[in-house]
Amino acid sequence: MEVLDGMVMTHLFSPLRLRELTLRNRIAISPMCTYSAKEGVANDFHVAHYGRFGFGGAGLVMLEATATAPEGRISHGDLGLWDDAQIEPLARIASLVKAQGGAVGIQLCHAGRKAARQRPWHGNGPLGEEDLQQRGETRWPLVSPSAIAFGPDYDTPSALDEQDMATVTQQFVDAVQRAHVAGFDVVELHLAHGFLLHSFMSPSTNHREDAFGGDFAGRHRFPLQVVAAARKAWPAERPLFTRVSALDGVDAGRTFDETLAFARELGKVGVDVIDCSSGGIGGHSASTAGGGGPRGYGFQVPYAERIRREAGVASMAVGLITEPDLANSVIAEGRADLIAIGRQALVNPNWPLHAEASLGHNDPAAPFHNWPEQYGWWLNGRQKIINAMR
Repeated sequence: MEVLDGMVMTHLFSPLRLRELTLRNRIAISPMCTYSAKEGVANDFHVAHYGRFGFGGAGLVMLEATATAPEGRISHGDLGLWDDAQIEPLARIASLVKAQGGAVGIQLCHAGRKAARQRPWHGNGPLGEEDLQQRGETRWPLVSPSAIAFGPDYDTPSALDEQDMATVTQQFVDAVQRAHVAGFDVVELHLAHGFLLHSFMSPSTNHREDAFGGDFAGRHRFPLQVVAAARKAWPAERPLFTRVSALDGVDAGRTFDETLAFARELGKVGVDVIDCSSGGIGGHSASTAGGGGPRGYGFQVPYAERIRREAGVASMAVGLITEPDLANSVIAEGRADLIAIGRQALVNPNWPLHAEASLGHNDPAAPFHNWPEQYGWWLNGRQKIINAMR
């Protein structure tokens, strides 16, 4: 840590420049599905939900996995950007976050063979008769690189042909362009957790015998084509992120060596930050991490560290980073460029502001200076009274 003008300058709260975007600190709110949209449209819940994070002081607030097509939704409650009518409600959220000094991003996703699922609180399995009777929710046809079901209760997906793949690519491009219109600073493409683009990369789910299967180059060809098309559609001055599963954690799955090689290719096509998660390709778990290994505090940080150092692309670390000291040390030691906070932000949307105080970064004379001014003047006034009583 450094001391500048009497203030402790922590690495976690140093700015980060990505193309023409400067983040005020290294804390991102991780994309977390809330399954609360109707026909892909954001509503008051989303405004309040993401507004809390905007007030909370994060450098970057990432919106949840947002479907590029109706058939690409994980559930009926997913946000979407396949229709122009979905732009304005998302623009309202983007404007709210940016008004508080943070940047705002959106994660774009096609769920592939893991689509048409129940919301987690309804069971987290494939939609069935009970969902139809109680909520009017039905399944839709699934797609994947190969006709391999996610599990025994899931429908077998159709294998995409090249015309289908061209359609999927265009859907991503169209969603990227809508994200621009909505005012987002960052787009992240979801290439992880067993969803469509990840399932092309994994040998456990891609059994194709054409140019889009087989060896490393074949299995990664289509995801790279989508990323390149998205980069071309996204403004050159704005950063593009990708989320990857660093390893699959299943037999015959994708290895970390392949992830490193893929990360180098992502850098070549213009990806600015790789968001490092793991797992999700098989089993009946939710879409998130693990990769088959033990979970401890910061358990996925080593993936972000190796990608940053060996692939030469900026990385974002995620996964049980709960304490400010740990988050700060990851940045200070050059193990990642950004820290993504998930569940801790749900518990405490002001986690970044509290981390600032915990690390001694804030101004002792006005410790609540960086809080929203509607709150800070109250809190600083209270602090002055307390100080005077000592």
